[in-house]
Amino acid sequence: MKPSKLQRRLTIAATAAALCAAMGTAHAGRSCEQKPPSVQTIKQGMELAAQTSKALDASGAKVVALGRAGQDLSKYQLRYSHFGWAYKTPQGQWLVDHKLNECGTSVSHIYRQGLGEFFLDDLWRFEAVWVVPTPEVQERLYGLLQDRKKVMALHEPAYSMVSYPWSTKYQQSNQWALETLAEAMEPTVASRDQAQAWLKFKGYEPTVLKIGPLTRLGGRITSANIAFDDHPSDKRYSDRIETVTVDSAINWMQRAQLSGAPQTLRLP
Repeated sequence: MKPSKLQRRLTIAATAAALCAAMGTAHAGRSCEQKPPSVQTIKQGMELAAQTSKALDASGAKVVALGRAGQDLSKYQLRYSHFGWAYKTPQGQWLVDHKLNECGTSVSHIYRQGLGEFFLDDLWRFEAVWVVPTPEVQERLYGLLQDRKKVMALHEPAYSMVSYPWSTKYQQSNQWALETLAEAMEPTVASRDQAQAWLKFKGYEPTVLKIGPLTRLGGRITSANIAFDDHPSDKRYSDRIETVTVDSAINWMQRAQLSGAPQTLRLP
């Protein structure tokens, strides 16, 4: 008997997940818990990837800012946790360049993944969000994303989940994505300081999180990937933690006329 269409898709999905684990990417951006993904999780992740790919094809774009909901951040009035730059190859495949914290440590790396890997990374909610940049922004980003040296140019391995947007001591994932946008848009940007100056000039405003001293202390002691010592003392001790979020980044891109309005796709 020939396998059904669903059985074939599940077999492909399971194989893809196994390959991810074998390549060492299964725990990128996670806490390193030894918990294999369920068949249902794999199925939903691959379905979200397939539907997102179709939607991005239909948009006519070749570069988008693509985000996901990897954590529940609703207590901070945030819907999404992570984004990177997705671009379409000449072969018609969508790839995502993004930064991930390695296994809850204080170290991060830049990854290039397909949509399947991007949406198999332990999601809180099976939902994608993206914005389509203007044609000029797409052209500049597309050129940069073809050059691995430029992709890595502003990467800082030292990672903090709540890194201060106007400091270069640490760098979280969304911060790398925005600083890379600055690098693409302004040819004179050759450092993180210069990228941050461009973002300020263009009116980017980070999200302000209300995080009290007990939460800050607990986070710093128990999590290697959380630090607050790069934040100005006056803001830190008034419980105002500023950081780059997906929500603030995509809202700013639209406000700065660098992209269109956010588009979303959520599995039922």
